[in-house]
Amino acid sequence: MTRLIADVAVLGGGLIGSWTAYFLARRGKRVVLIEKGVVGAQSSGTNFGNLRLQGRFPGQYPLSLRAQDLWERLEDLIGDSCEFDATGHLYCAFDEAERDKIDHYAEVSESYGIRIEHLDRAQLKRRFPWLGRKVIAATYSARDATANPRLVTPAVARVAKSLGVTVVEHCAVREVRKSGDTFHVDTDTDLQVECGHVVNAAGAWALEFAERFGETAPLFPAGPPQFVTEPFPYFITPSVQTVDGSVIARQIPRGNVILAGYPRTAADPILNRAPVPPVKTLAAMECLAEVVPALRSCHVIRVWSGIEGYLPDMLPVIGQSETTPGLIHAFGFCGHGFQIGPGVGLCLSEIIVDGHTETPLSPFAIGRFQQEIEVSDKFKREFDAVRKTP
Repeated sequence: MTRLIADVAVLGGGLIGSWTAYFLARRGKRVVLIEKGVVGAQSSGTNFGNLRLQGRFPGQYPLSLRAQDLWERLEDLIGDSCEFDATGHLYCAFDEAERDKIDHYAEVSESYGIRIEHLDRAQLKRRFPWLGRKVIAATYSARDATANPRLVTPAVARVAKSLGVTVVEHCAVREVRKSGDTFHVDTDTDLQVECGHVVNAAGAWALEFAERFGETAPLFPAGPPQFVTEPFPYFITPSVQTVDGSVIARQIPRGNVILAGYPRTAADPILNRAPVPPVKTLAAMECLAEVVPALRSCHVIRVWSGIEGYLPDMLPVIGQSETTPGLIHAFGFCGHGFQIGPGVGLCLSEIIVDGHTETPLSPFAIGRFQQEIEVSDKFKREFDAVRKTP
């Protein structure tokens, strides 16, 4: 058996865990990052790569803006831009009810100092003539951006390792227990870590660790279907998203179009599989052709997904355990974790090192599930769709 003494054990080598380890190492903490597979293999590395500010839960904006500042300094932080690109983001409406939604989202964004442009059909035709006639209005946020999720988490983990973090891959955590002020983390590779803090950033697998300490959440696994087309002449500069989520698309300078075709698909965290049914690919491309008619003839060349955790209010769990001092949770990001990832890692490092963070995290407390919560309409739609997935 190999025994390591550390200040913090981070369970899960996704974006959240890797950023947390990185910021802790910068504060001089001894960290062991444990990943059951390879770093960034699940939703952290297989998501759309959207760094979207507009349209977020209002209580998340302080965290989201803090994260965006870190994204904008990514190359200074880790020495790699990871294809960060301030593309801007178009939020598109198909009817007046959806126009009201994006106008409301914009008002919330603007209240936090984010500049939003409100565009009608005539303005869209002048600035983005490639949009289909189905789009009657849109809001545009120039600060929104994208990055390559396949590159980011491994890059952050590499820098964390250079700062002294012990990164252990292909190592599943079997037991976490606490004796006095010390946590004991046992794994299937005979590695044992003794530490003062544990960060539960295990994604769709996080619930088993929370429940060992008397806490729970109604987490369920699903996969975000993702597609990429063959290269096409480059003409779409911003990310494009519809209010109903049927189209979330961006074109990279090489010409390929990346598309997220929601609703999500079923996922199996036990078998570690998140297959994408062909019918979803066809439906997503049909929707894309309505929004961007010029892409009607594009061919899909690859389809993929990952496994991520969802919660009924479509908000993550972030913050200290309410039963066990030294245990910190960060899971259930509901498809929104890529943008806030570095901000979450920074906040968790502050909680561990300083005992608190100035960024408000109370809406994300795990204790909220001890009482009845309001179930998101989006969750209801997604959950029904996942259950019906063939």
